[in-house]
Amino acid sequence: MIEIKNVSFSYGDTPVLKNISFNVGSSESVVVMGPSGSGKSTILRLILGLECPQSGEICVDGLNICNLKEKEKQEIRKKIGMVFQDGALFDSMSVWENVGFYLLEHTKLSLEEVGKRAVEMLGFVGLDAKEIMNKLPEQLSGGMQRRVAIGRSLLSTAPKAMLYDEPTTGLDPQSTENVLELIDKLNKERDIATIVVTHEIVDAIGFAGRFIIIIDGQIAFDGSLEELRDSKNLDVLQFLAPFRLSFNEVLKRDFFNYT
Repeated sequence: MIEIKNVSFSYGDTPVLKNISFNVGSSESVVVMGPSGSGKSTILRLILGLECPQSGEICVDGLNICNLKEKEKQEIRKKIGMVFQDGALFDSMSVWENVGFYLLEHTKLSLEEVGKRAVEMLGFVGLDAKEIMNKLPEQLSGGMQRRVAIGRSLLSTAPKAMLYDEPTTGLDPQSTENVLELIDKLNKERDIATIVVTHEIVDAIGFAGRFIIIIDGQIAFDGSLEELRDSKNLDVLQFLAPFRLSFNEVLKRDFFNYT
């Protein structure tokens, strides 16, 4: 579904990504991790065609998005759902208007029909539509806002891929669990390619099938949890060191065997 081929990208004279390559299959769930400033969120912008690399290709569903005209890019973006760190909901719109925004703006469906579909989507993402549909986003918890944002993405595009930028940052443990369960549900039930950018490594263990670690603009690791556990790459070990106790608690075993 998504192919990143020998991509290098810089902001001005500052290199961010250096000749990175990886693919994400149509039902694959991938977590991208790395230190702050390593280029994790830039990868999402590249996939959406909001930025283009100085070299290499970004292909979505077989098309190099940077070779397309803006109207063609918009068609490709309809295949991709994006959930930002803060949800990026419209503050002045009710919950149901947020979820149904695309249908309200780009279709001739009646308000009644859009409202019905929004209610159904809120139920799908695990929210009580009757309780919250007429509330404003600021009246919801952070976790509920993230789920509303996911519902809006699903109703807007019927995506083949979902991108999440730090989806659990700032959430309490219960809200974090709810959001992660929803991400896992979408990946498994709707056959959606999933890329999650996060620094919350422990959260990713429960649903990620594959881990990519980017350090200094390059891919330092790409593999399964078991391969990550056994990695001898010094850069990877140094990056993961602060999290070893959390890993141990989650996995109930000695995840790291180094000193």
